[in-house]
Amino acid sequence: MFHDRAMIHVRGGGGGNGVVSFRREAHVPKGGPDGGDGGRGGDVVVVCDPSLRDLSSFRRGSHFAAARGSHGQGANKHGATAEALEVRVAPGTVVTDPERGDRWDLTDGGQRAVVARGGTGGRGNKHFAGATRQTPRFAEKGLPGEERWLELRLRLLADAGLVGLPNAGKSSLLARLTRAQPKVADYPFTTLEPVLGTLEGDERQLVLADIPGLIEGASAGAGLGHEFLAHVERCRLLVHVLDLAPLDGSDPAANHATVEAELREHSSDLAQLPRILCLSKADLVPDEVARREASAWRERLGVPVFATSAATGEGLEALRDAIFEAVPPEEVEPPKGDQPATHRVYRPGEGDAYRVERIAAGAFRVEGGRIDRLIARHDVDNDEALRYVEERLRVLGVIKALEAAGFEPGDDVEIAGIVFELDPS
Repeated sequence: MFHDRAMIHVRGGGGGNGVVSFRREAHVPKGGPDGGDGGRGGDVVVVCDPSLRDLSSFRRGSHFAAARGSHGQGANKHGATAEALEVRVAPGTVVTDPERGDRWDLTDGGQRAVVARGGTGGRGNKHFAGATRQTPRFAEKGLPGEERWLELRLRLLADAGLVGLPNAGKSSLLARLTRAQPKVADYPFTTLEPVLGTLEGDERQLVLADIPGLIEGASAGAGLGHEFLAHVERCRLLVHVLDLAPLDGSDPAANHATVEAELREHSSDLAQLPRILCLSKADLVPDEVARREASAWRERLGVPVFATSAATGEGLEALRDAIFEAVPPEEVEPPKGDQPATHRVYRPGEGDAYRVERIAAGAFRVEGGRIDRLIARHDVDNDEALRYVEERLRVLGVIKALEAAGFEPGDDVEIAGIVFELDPS
């Protein structure tokens, strides 16, 4: 089974905790604090792996959590940073976060995208020593890692795609042009998943994709339209396969218009891709009819038109040459090692702002990412840590903002779900 879609949950590793420690050595009367910092948690990194074909590996597990950073130790020993957790995907995978709008497009082997960053480690008590606080008995906790749900969608990396109605002869054509072995049968929807084949030339190769048959309404989601159409978005050429003599008696012109309309409705970019029209099953009509139809379609569309037969091989060599001519060679740049994926979204300073609001008489709430992180880093049951938190709230301007909102000493203040009775005087 070909899998081109998956949902995964990723979580960066939590940061290690800082430690409270003091030097205790013989003949050293004033040792002082020497607590080390916690290590940073591991990141979750999506890596493009050329050896993978689809997203079927995610059926075995959809939750990925990186390791936590090590805790600090005494004697100024810092905790180790955890290694990144790599999640490998097939080339052509688009990774999106529906909630935040982040998007990564991985098309080349070795591309990497950090999708969940590990939490930072907490500082040891040595960082809080000063002239007025010479023996701090508190340290910071490590912050949790970033976590989110991600949607993975695979769009095949093919040079040319075969499109057409069900049972138009695409699979038979692919089997004759390449070494691919798609399922071929005389009923519609034989092909339920895209199939790739390699088209061999004298000096280069092209990847040819057999896209399952489109039906009217595919662009609006009818059948599996969206899933199928997504795989032709990366193609550089479309080969429209049109049955010269449909068994159901339908009009080839109407069939051609149906497929082209669905491509146009799905994406304006698809409508602008170069086209080749392949009139399939030419062996089922007289030769003069096939030649006449090819000439008429060529005059009507102004694109290369070929009458072909997968059964007899008629027109296949000319079609192969035309595909190579229509798909120019790509300029290959020398490899530069691991390359970051594109379409990252940067939000400098996100989460630094805070908001103060009165929620009741004598009760206030402070909200903001920076303030929440301050509370998360410290043990509020530790009196020294709590005094330090109050100092930081004053430095950050939170106390001043509370007073501007009507705060009085002794009022309740809710921060990060914890209610404090602040007395900043």
